[in-house]
Amino acid sequence: VQLQASGGGLVGVGGYLRLSCTFSGRLFGSYKMGWFRQAPGKEREFVAGVSWGGGTKYYADSVKGRFTASRDNAKTTVYLQMNSLKPEDTAVYYCAADQSLSGSYSDGREYDYWGQGTEVTVSS
Repeated sequence: VQLQASGGGLVGVGGYLRLSCTFSGRLFGSYKMGWFRQAPGKEREFVAGVSWGGGTKYYADSVKGRFTASRDNAKTTVYLQMNSLKPEDTAVYYCAADQSLSGSYSDGREYDYWGQGTEVTVSS
């Protein structure tokens, strides 16, 4: 399995970006997917998670109402739509895949595969 994240960039406060993460491998539909981020000098934190079929989603409190995670199993891609961006959203964003049938979406240790990260900078 390989994950390729893209879509990061520089945006002003209040702006928006859509991150994409393309999954290469078999059985994408059997993986739950997560988005995490790591800001400079900080630990990695959970951002959002989406279930195998896309019907269940979880979000960190800091992004609820602003970010939306989704997936297109036909395109083996997961998305993170980020609206109303704030300077504190500046980070490297990572997508991750987990084939376990249970477990936490927010615990990075649950995930089996990670993408290389895409950088998001929100300027004030």
